[in-house]
Amino acid sequence: MAPAQKQTWYPWPYTEGLTMAEATNELAFLVTGAYGKPVSKSQGAPLRLAVPWKYGFKSVKSITHFTFTDQRPKTYWEALQASEYGFWANVNPQVPHPRWSQATETSIGIDGRRPTLLFNGYAEFVAGIYKGLENERLWV
Repeated sequence: MAPAQKQTWYPWPYTEGLTMAEATNELAFLVTGAYGKPVSKSQGAPLRLAVPWKYGFKSVKSITHFTFTDQRPKTYWEALQASEYGFWANVNPQVPHPRWSQATETSIGIDGRRPTLLFNGYAEFVAGIYKGLENERLWV
């Protein structure tokens, strides 16, 4: 299912990280099924994380285990390209990605582009998690 794992230049195994405040937010949830059926391998079976206000790579697929630690983990995408994919990885349309703009996005089933919303439109529910982190790179 994952032939790219044979490529040695990727920092396998895949690791991801959230703070306890992010992981316990009422919008974060574990996915075991979709559309009334068990989640398929291509959708992330047996277990997938959904964190709708963050970038898609934070919604990790095919979870094998959890580790609780008091140290910030080095995540897969940080190890691969830290200048583009930071630990926090939040959506902010006013801060461009190093290679593209986050100002607009396309949605499935909608023609054209539309303005991207802060935290994917969930700002009123999650912005408080990030208060006091003004010195962190929240928007990579």
